[in-house]
Amino acid sequence: MSTSSSARKLTDAKVLIFDVYGTLADWETGIYNALQPLLSKYPASQSWTRKEALAAFASAEIDLQSQYPGMLYSDLLAKVHEVLEERLKAQYPTNPGEGGATGATLAGDPAADQEAHKAFGLSIENWPIFPDTCEALQRLSKHFKLVVLSNVDRTSFRHTHSLLAEGPTRSTITSDLSVYTYPEPNPHKYWHPRATPNSKSPFTLILTAQDTGCYKPALGGFLAVLDYIRSQAELFGNLGLNDATEEQVKDKVMSVAQSLVHDHEAASQIGLRSVWIDRQSAVTCNVTPGGPGARDKWSWRSETLGELADAVEKEIAGVGN
Repeated sequence: MSTSSSARKLTDAKVLIFDVYGTLADWETGIYNALQPLLSKYPASQSWTRKEALAAFASAEIDLQSQYPGMLYSDLLAKVHEVLEERLKAQYPTNPGEGGATGATLAGDPAADQEAHKAFGLSIENWPIFPDTCEALQRLSKHFKLVVLSNVDRTSFRHTHSLLAEGPTRSTITSDLSVYTYPEPNPHKYWHPRATPNSKSPFTLILTAQDTGCYKPALGGFLAVLDYIRSQAELFGNLGLNDATEEQVKDKVMSVAQSLVHDHEAASQIGLRSVWIDRQSAVTCNVTPGGPGARDKWSWRSETLGELADAVEKEIAGVGN
């Protein structure tokens, strides 16, 4: 666990805002596996490395997220898959001559293509959880209120939610999926997962892109969380946040995320401290925007969530003080 010169104690914060995909769930493996049928279909992408494939995905995703901030994430994923196929298809001439492959011949059946796009959009339920995540969340939930702020839709998140609560694999889940599904009707503005009977969720509050109407790195989601903490202080326990100013709320909140692009940049812009979960398997989102000379935007760095939980417990125990 490393720290920047501006960092204070981890336990000065009382609320942790978690990114999910990349931080708690291995979205890179999930995306890369789900892309394989498409990548194997076109000669140019058959030789792509994992990093090249994920870079191509990210290029299409960020364009579409900025164009369609209100689109459900499962639909946006399907659209990303469609755009990727169009880009790959465009690399081939429509009439290359006798015996040559063309974009038209590689495209296949339009109906089958649409099913493939849809299947990719629904692949979130198969994205794996990092092995250290679930235990670390339970440990951290003893000392902090945990909040989800994720670029996902409510229906897709229920699968990940169940794994985060009772996983990390489906074999360990004993509850019905409905326990981890967004409640309809919802008596609250946002999702209070612990209000659901029999829920083992470690989270006090969940906000998805469907709730905020924007995708990170847009600031809207972070601002919505801060505003809700201030207006619903009783949900977060005795933190002294009743009638608190925005700066007083920020002082109690910390962002925990892998993506330097989507989370740490945004958190820094609004004055939030943050912990970088520097997943060593990651090949994307691990370079600070602005290039090698750019200032680090995080306050602490940890390679796993388990390492963060260890550091918190040592701090509470006074080890190293």
